[in-house]
Amino acid sequence: MEIILKGLFIGFLSSAPMGPVGILCVQRTLNEGRMHGLFTGLGAAIGDMLIALLAIIAALGMGFSTTFIQKHQAPLQIIGSIIIIGFGFYVFRRNPSRNLAKLKENKMRYWQVFASSFVLTITNIGTLFLYIALFARFNIIDSSRSFLFDLLTVVIICLGAICWWLLITWIVNRLRGHFNVRGLRIFNQIVGSILITVGFVGIFTTI
Repeated sequence: MEIILKGLFIGFLSSAPMGPVGILCVQRTLNEGRMHGLFTGLGAAIGDMLIALLAIIAALGMGFSTTFIQKHQAPLQIIGSIIIIGFGFYVFRRNPSRNLAKLKENKMRYWQVFASSFVLTITNIGTLFLYIALFARFNIIDSSRSFLFDLLTVVIICLGAICWWLLITWIVNRLRGHFNVRGLRIFNQIVGSILITVGFVGIFTTI
């Protein structure tokens, strides 16, 4: 049950910052309808699932064995928390509304919408390091567990991401007539504050 809650939270939180894919999802929802926005989010969610799996493999490949993790659990959680805080500050200061008007494209089919956001997600190397930091913060990595358990973990993370995209496309679609792109900056500040809080809580609970 704990891994389910952690996985859903990680998937939801890692998808929330309004980066390029988030902006694309909002724009497509406004211009083409909720289904285009939703397929954009689904492409990102599958991309996140792949990156999360790569993050686990990369962490284990860097020597994050069970013994190593148990011996250095506190430093790893602190380092992960510091990275999350830094990412939170970046998200807090970012103004996504500046880029919204620059994204113009012809109407695409659903598979093209899905593929474009998938490629955009997996080419963002920063997401890989964010996942490694989140895994360290929430003690997800454990080489004593089977690979099937790792697959289950990334599927749960994907479900958390899908929950986010379902929510954001529903909100944008419902508020279509009252949507203000300047509100995206406030939203990023809220998400950034949550990330910063998660990071500091991780540090204080580890010390």
